[in-house]
Amino acid sequence: MKIIVTDEVADQGLALLKQDPRIEMDVRLGLKKEELLALIGDYEVIITRSGTTVDKDLLDAAKNLKMVARAGVGIDNVDVDYASSKGVIVVNAPFGNTNSAAEHTMALLMAACRNVTVANASLKAGEWKRAPFTGVELKGKTAGVIGLGKVGGRVATRLKAFECDVLACDPYIAVKRAHDLGVKLVSHDEIYKNCDIITVHTPLTDETKGMIGGRELAMMKDGVIVMNVARGGIIDEPALLDAMNSGKIAIAGVDVWSEEPPNTEILKALIAHPKVTVTPHLGANTAEAQINVAVDVSKEILNYLDEKPLENAVNIPRFDMALMDQMRPFLNLVNVMADFGIQLLDGHPEKITFSYAGAIAHYDCSPLTVCGLAALLGRVVEQDVNMVNASLIAEQMGIVVEETKTTSADAFSNLITLIAEGDGKRRTIAGALFEGAPRIVRLRDYAMDFTPEEHMLLLHYADRPGMIGKIGTIMGKHEINIGSMNLGRSEKKGEAMVILSVDSAVPQAVIEEIKQATEATFIRAIHMASVKTSP
Repeated sequence: MKIIVTDEVADQGLALLKQDPRIEMDVRLGLKKEELLALIGDYEVIITRSGTTVDKDLLDAAKNLKMVARAGVGIDNVDVDYASSKGVIVVNAPFGNTNSAAEHTMALLMAACRNVTVANASLKAGEWKRAPFTGVELKGKTAGVIGLGKVGGRVATRLKAFECDVLACDPYIAVKRAHDLGVKLVSHDEIYKNCDIITVHTPLTDETKGMIGGRELAMMKDGVIVMNVARGGIIDEPALLDAMNSGKIAIAGVDVWSEEPPNTEILKALIAHPKVTVTPHLGANTAEAQINVAVDVSKEILNYLDEKPLENAVNIPRFDMALMDQMRPFLNLVNVMADFGIQLLDGHPEKITFSYAGAIAHYDCSPLTVCGLAALLGRVVEQDVNMVNASLIAEQMGIVVEETKTTSADAFSNLITLIAEGDGKRRTIAGALFEGAPRIVRLRDYAMDFTPEEHMLLLHYADRPGMIGKIGTIMGKHEINIGSMNLGRSEKKGEAMVILSVDSAVPQAVIEEIKQATEATFIRAIHMASVKTSP
């Protein structure tokens, strides 16, 4: 695997990759965009920080790219949607600099409230002034935390340690998490109206860009303290400067900017404002954080090479890692079922339904659905399909994908059913695990019980004496060995279904001969790419 590193990344992380003989790594820092576009086609992984923009141009030029590894939390310099459409995995390091960002928030807040930077400069200049640097305490203040994720949660805990009353706003956080942190969940407007200190800890998205603007600033208390150690652009910077100039905001602390380095007149004026304490995007800039994020993304690359689950892929549905050992056999089962089921359908599917019954229905099954969808679509489209782009490809093809769950599974502790519909036909396949191995237990309305093999033959015919003998005779004549047979029928002398496992692929001429001899209404040779026979 060829990897290019385009930004400064800690050697402790890269060392994990350098010692793997499967990896060839080039560190190319300071490349101009045109230079990187000319080189990127040779690489399968790019490791970046915030200095490299992974946009459409880069992704189009990266013909062999499998993964973008962002050594940090933020991914606003990566076009994740376009990467997903290309089947490129995007991973980040969401935990590596969590503590660093939380501590920097508190450092910036305390420095701003106690005038540390200006008092330091004054004393170093030979002055002895105290009155101009009278500060404010945190104790007894109401603090509002917008975004109660990994960093915001830590900031809330530290604010409580300073004896603040803490309110929080985050539509994606459960009430229980807020309760565990000892904070109260409220609306955005309640934060703006009631808090003495407001600190932002959300990612920069279309939804959060400019989230705090003139309207929101006007709602705030006079003399409010505002902090942004998240991403530049979440707080509208011209509106923030106006609020500073009017005295609406008494103190601000800013670590991040909509343009880095900041060159606009608005940003320069904001940085120069005497009531704004600033730093040049240092939230994740500790020795520990740099090592942590480098190690985290390097481990993800090794996981990919070893075909292990990725813990921090931002564009792949994933299980709680604590459940991974339990769910891995089901990933194999749904992959096998999809590989089998799509071969029974002529043409492209129009609707695909994944149903989960039994104990498995208590869990998030979306990774199973996407895994099965990727296996299924891989049979019907020419481009590479994986868990990253499967849903996008299905949407582009106009395929409806549904997922249903029920905790009742009749005779099975867990049962997965796949229904593929298209061209007026409907194919149903159900599977279960037996001692961890996948087995097919139902095809259409027939109860079956067989283990999928690499080469199989399925046919429907009118049930009458001698049919199995005819099939066996034809197979023997052509020296095709039958490994196992599974028979199902709707009623005596009704329609029968037989599944044969064979040691080698059945030629089309033999299929036609069997079809004529049995007057089969349906016959299909199955080749299971997901199942290989033992050597």
